[in-house]
Amino acid sequence: MPIYDYIYGTVDKNSNTLYENSVKRKEESPNVVHLTHLTTPESIYHLRLGFAYLASKPYSSVWYLWLLWPVTLWFMVLTKIYRRTFVVERNRFDQIRLQTWAIPTYRVQGEELNRYGEVYVKKHPQLKVKLVDGSSLAVAVLLNSIPKGTTQVLLRGNLTKVAFAVTFALCQKGIQVIVLREDEYEKLDKSFGTKSEDNLVISKSYSSCKVWLVGDDLTEEEHRKATEGTLFIPFSQFPPKKLRKDCFYHTTPAMQTPMALENVDSCENWLPRRVMSVWRIAGILHALEGWEEHECGYTMCNIDKVWEACLKHGFQPLRVPIQSKS
Repeated sequence: MPIYDYIYGTVDKNSNTLYENSVKRKEESPNVVHLTHLTTPESIYHLRLGFAYLASKPYSSVWYLWLLWPVTLWFMVLTKIYRRTFVVERNRFDQIRLQTWAIPTYRVQGEELNRYGEVYVKKHPQLKVKLVDGSSLAVAVLLNSIPKGTTQVLLRGNLTKVAFAVTFALCQKGIQVIVLREDEYEKLDKSFGTKSEDNLVISKSYSSCKVWLVGDDLTEEEHRKATEGTLFIPFSQFPPKKLRKDCFYHTTPAMQTPMALENVDSCENWLPRRVMSVWRIAGILHALEGWEEHECGYTMCNIDKVWEACLKHGFQPLRVPIQSKS
């Protein structure tokens, strides 16, 4: 905190020269860029450039940030005017240089507008940068988060690319997938064709199902109908609200990072320290493995290959909060 050295007259004047020399050096070109964005007006304070204290802990709402609302409103106006990405974190992993860029907006385009990034690949067919959405690794982590011995799971939430892929993989493994809504059943069944359709079931009776795969659009009413001891495993990037004290909640798809990953001084959203979302890890794996294909649109990488590469480079699965059978 050099500001205090300036206030009390204890600053080392040689540091000025050091600073001037450091800013003259060429900006490093990253091997991997992870794009993120603000989620709430006060989320900017949870970035490393906001308050380091808040950035070092999982995201949570704190009352005293309401006192900064005049400043927060100014930041919101500034993001509307500035409209450029900015670097919020720089990391190294072996010889790979990583950067996290924040987009100054509070929402991003969804599937209906960019088709999971496919629109950019088609618009720029000579694009040298590889686009990676991380869906394959998300599916791999979800499959390995389901307790061994599970025979059926309930799927509830908006049907995303990950939801379709994990449902198909579970049916292929002989695990019954229960859905509650007819429109969801029809969409999933249509995407499967004739394969594994016997393991996809629509039912209003799900009291015996102790493992739920949940995404956005899970209603509070549905949430409260789960039986005691149910394990909620989110397949979305946003976790469900923890409404039940008698149930168990896993994290959004994520893994523990290896110690070789340097300069990790802040938490990613609501995840614990040194835990990284799979959507971010997937880009790192592509660079480490030298994979040349895009993973966007409705394409998927080989799930087993991605999972094995992840473990090989030291990323570790998180402990599931309960081992249950259903």
